[in-house]
Amino acid sequence: MNRIIMIGAAIIVLVLYAVSWADTGERSRHGHKSSKSPGHDIQLGPRPFFLVQDMDQGPLKEKLESCEFGPFKKTDFSIGHRGAAMQFPEHTLQSYMAAAKMGAGIIECDVTFTQDKELVCRHSQCDLHTTTNILETELADKCSVPFQPAVYNAEGNLVTPASAQCCTSDITLAEFKSLKGKMDASNPRATTVSEYMKGTADWRTDLYATRGTLLTHRESIALFKELGVKMTPELKSPSVLMPFDGFSQEDYAQKMIDEYKEARVPASKVYAQSFNIGDVLYWIANEPDFGKQAVYLDGRYDDPAFDHRNPATWSPTMEQLVADQVQIIAPPMWMLLEIEDGEIKPSRYAKAAKDSGLDIITWTFERDGPLTNGGGFYFQTLNGQNPNPIDPDAVINNDGDMYQALHVLAQDVGILGIFSDWPATVSYYANCMNLK
Repeated sequence: MNRIIMIGAAIIVLVLYAVSWADTGERSRHGHKSSKSPGHDIQLGPRPFFLVQDMDQGPLKEKLESCEFGPFKKTDFSIGHRGAAMQFPEHTLQSYMAAAKMGAGIIECDVTFTQDKELVCRHSQCDLHTTTNILETELADKCSVPFQPAVYNAEGNLVTPASAQCCTSDITLAEFKSLKGKMDASNPRATTVSEYMKGTADWRTDLYATRGTLLTHRESIALFKELGVKMTPELKSPSVLMPFDGFSQEDYAQKMIDEYKEARVPASKVYAQSFNIGDVLYWIANEPDFGKQAVYLDGRYDDPAFDHRNPATWSPTMEQLVADQVQIIAPPMWMLLEIEDGEIKPSRYAKAAKDSGLDIITWTFERDGPLTNGGGFYFQTLNGQNPNPIDPDAVINNDGDMYQALHVLAQDVGILGIFSDWPATVSYYANCMNLK
């Protein structure tokens, strides 16, 4: 009798396992790996679900919970910021592929140039000492500023932090391609190169930083075409004096567009960006097909005379930008949000941009780290850090709150899309809300 009971129990377990496996397969087909793009399926991983579970109870949480099993597809609302830079070395093959895998419909290559005036993907012309392994190679001798170890006094207190500066303009394209990408970080207390190259924030990881493959701008175009995504190159401000060996700012802006034309990429698939309004106006005047959706990155918050809450300080005004045929403006997300009566609302800046007829893209989601203490730069109008808030009470106090901010940006501000260091988080929301 006992043997019969054991056999019966085993059969039941096997049946339950088979049902569970079939259900998992069905979820896989209709959930995390549902919608195919060229060469890959969409995989969002566990983070979106972690964030949804961390949300305060309410209609938005209930809606997002209802989408757990998809289906999920690529979306232009989700823009890969330097790829998937929260955990992958930025502007590397691996980071870009991860972003596409997470459903980003648009991916960014920040564009700068080498000593031989070739375009490459780097966030800054002079960030190689923190984003690559250059300091541990023979190319370290070519850096603008060689590595300097930290200096301590007799009591062991830090007097001068460790430093270095290595630029793409210090080396040739061939030399650039010999480097490997790493997580963007450095250790200011380092006394050796090995120590200096560490420093990755504890909420990021070095797990995927073992072989970051650097790309030229042309290589990024070829990759993005293969992945079936749109492209948003940012023309980075040069760290060297322009013209550089006869290479003018206009030459630089034109060369970036020329590489898309050479690759036969339709202008409709390219969102050229710059913090320099002159670059945007150049594209509008000289490459009107690309200029139609050129993006003016609004970095005026660094100007002490600029107040995003006071239109009298905005130069150019929203109306002037429209008159100059600028169609898309892209401020950091905090400039678009405000707290009013304890709730997140569109800011005066956001309303003025929309009222003038400008479309809006914003940045950057998933870049502040854990939000249990309110986050940092990107949530500053919602966490009490920004000066002179309309309402001083902070509303960001857990990771799930980021979805509430995203919801206001999408539904009330009406943004076209948002850059994210972890595109899966945005892709999940966009698919759940049927955003394209």
